[in-house]
Amino acid sequence: MVRGLHRRLPMMILAKNWWALALRGLLGIALGVLTFARPAAMFAALVLVFGAYALVDGVLSVIAALRGARGDRSWWALLVGGIAGILTGLGAFVLPALTALVLLYVIACWAVVTGALEITAAVRLREQISREWLLGLSGGLSIVFGGLIMIAPAAGAMAVVLLIGAYALASGLVLMALGFRLRAAGNRPPAHTVRRAA
Repeated sequence: MVRGLHRRLPMMILAKNWWALALRGLLGIALGVLTFARPAAMFAALVLVFGAYALVDGVLSVIAALRGARGDRSWWALLVGGIAGILTGLGAFVLPALTALVLLYVIACWAVVTGALEITAAVRLREQISREWLLGLSGGLSIVFGGLIMIAPAAGAMAVVLLIGAYALASGLVLMALGFRLRAAGNRPPAHTVRRAA
């Protein structure tokens, strides 16, 4: 029973903080919708919008990691991803005159790192929640997005903005679905969950 509870700890932590994933998803959806509605204006504001998104996403990840740091060894991946998001967001605000090419590489690296960490978390959770593939899918989308930017950095500004919007929308939908799935998993009766984990 203790062994089953130890295996269940990461899921319990994520279920308790389901709102952080859902909020990250909502922010991604909002960014995606705004990008498709006003693509020309979004390119002008891309540095600040991306900076704000990465900063908030990083802060929420750090909060979720620190709340789950007690007794759980998998919190570090969420913490590292959160710190990377905070540094990326602050960099966008401190150096707003970065060229589009440099910004694209920053976005690409951030997406690849975030995606790799999400896939790592999904692999660790595969025995504790069903449909953990949603988190892995979000990570895969991040890596593909970062790779596409690295391969074709000179693509037109409008195409890049629309790609960012598509990524933010898809990733947001996946994270929101996962957040509500974790909320439902956290509401299951303890006896059923412990029996399943054992």
